[in-house]
Amino acid sequence: MISWLLRPILALSGVVAALLVARDALNFGVIQVMISLVLITALVGAAAFWPQRWTDWIFGRIRKT
Repeated sequence: MISWLLRPILALSGVVAALLVARDALNFGVIQVMISLVLITALVGAAAFWPQRWTDWIFGRIRKT
């Protein structure tokens, strides 16, 4: 189940790392890991600070009083 969440993040970090350095470079794996850590941190931060009113607005549960 966790691999379903991490596989798209790792694929995206591979694409971004390939834009920055060549795939056969010695530090490609290191750069890919750094980019994936930044993406995971950004997703966790976005989930932690997501306001409840945005969720209510998206699902249309805001009541006008």
